[in-house]
Amino acid sequence: MADVDAEIPEGDEEEGAAAAPKRRLAGKVLVLYIVLPVLLLVGAGVGVYMSGLLGGGESEEAVAEVAPDPVFFDMPDFLVNLSGPPPQHYLKMRVALQITSKEAVPQLEMEMPRVLDGFQTFLRELRPEDLEGSRGMLYLKEELLRRLNLATQEPIVTDVLFKEIIVQ
Repeated sequence: MADVDAEIPEGDEEEGAAAAPKRRLAGKVLVLYIVLPVLLLVGAGVGVYMSGLLGGGESEEAVAEVAPDPVFFDMPDFLVNLSGPPPQHYLKMRVALQITSKEAVPQLEMEMPRVLDGFQTFLRELRPEDLEGSRGMLYLKEELLRRLNLATQEPIVTDVLFKEIIVQ
């Protein structure tokens, strides 16, 4: 019996030693899963509150008030023959340009011969397959915008808008 009694206190010590790390782990879990998220939420709330006090909301209103109405410039119609084997294919296209301001119109008109030359040389090299699907239209739009910005020296054109495209 003495042997049995002697083993019981040793078993309690082992359970006590195993329970102690669990308590330390519980403290870490408490910090990681409760205290840290609460601190993050409080910090985010203070940041949002302070940005409202410092005028963060006013800058959005100021941007909305300053944004001018879009200005559009109609390009002349294009009619070009596309490259490729017979039968011959043609592209008819009407384009409008969105420009930065009304003051940029005279500059764009002055650069128009250079713009038209860039458009014509590019469009004549296209094949009918290049204009198929939305990928072809996106490629055409990006390339025309790139050539416009190269021809005008400073970027005054913000977008190329297709009014009509016919491939025959």
